[in-house]
Amino acid sequence: MSGDVVNGIYEVLDGRFRSGRCANGDMRLEKLYGDCRWAEGPLYVPAWRQVVWSDIPNDRMLRWDEVTGTVGVFRAPAGHSNGNTLDPQGRLITCEQGNRRVTRTEYDGSVTVLADRFEGKLLNSPNDAVVRSDGTVFFSDPDFGITSDYEGYRAQSEIGSCNVYRVDPVTGEVRLAADGFRGPNGLVLSPDERQLYVSDTRLNQVRVFDVDERGDLSDGKVFAECRPGNGVFDNIRFDDEGRLWVAACDDGIHCYDPDGTLIGRILVPETVSNIAFGGPKNNRLFITATTSLYSAVVAVTGAPRIRR
Repeated sequence: MSGDVVNGIYEVLDGRFRSGRCANGDMRLEKLYGDCRWAEGPLYVPAWRQVVWSDIPNDRMLRWDEVTGTVGVFRAPAGHSNGNTLDPQGRLITCEQGNRRVTRTEYDGSVTVLADRFEGKLLNSPNDAVVRSDGTVFFSDPDFGITSDYEGYRAQSEIGSCNVYRVDPVTGEVRLAADGFRGPNGLVLSPDERQLYVSDTRLNQVRVFDVDERGDLSDGKVFAECRPGNGVFDNIRFDDEGRLWVAACDDGIHCYDPDGTLIGRILVPETVSNIAFGGPKNNRLFITATTSLYSAVVAVTGAPRIRR
């Protein structure tokens, strides 16, 4: 499946990609940094005007400064960190594959463990997280970090399956949110927080679940599937018009209409792992891809950030 390439990086597969302004914006990707082993988990932190991301095999977190353009080490060692997000109070939530836990970085720099076990058993290797406006933390727990020593530490799974969990904002209890996955990876809440979307890298599909007020999930169904030869699904993000943007590894970044139709791609010269909207207008797309951090100012805007 191929379409017309616009401005060198936007591939139009459906007219809605063009009419929705998705194919507008920068005519090239800007390479901000290029000395990682496997870059993951980009997060734009508005208060810092910085992008924090993970370099998993090098066991470090890096940060790029929007004002100066400089890059430095944010944390090392970093527990072979992967996905990063913010909670409603602006605190950093990190999935640490090597330490097999989900943590929160407090304002004073100390680290609080939010989850490291389920029913007394060690988690596999938390991958990505998203936080609801009431403080509920959802996170995926595949076994990617325990299958070898490259992105964590080789070990046997104590749980015996790969699931999605939630952390209760009041009690801190870790509860099973959804199972039946082979490789749960990226996850994102819909802008109204009534649905949770989860990518499964091994099944190569995105599933969507209804979310009730307590945070329980139900009615899981397939939203999109990646056709053979069209990449592998990784991280996912929404824009403010309900389109889902998917890091599709060797196939760049896919854009899906709210009805599940693949309408276009952004072409990236390296294997894409993760994406995040950021910048003062939330219209700068930050991309981690193999060794690098890229960005492009686009004509669409990321879904609104959490506000209490």
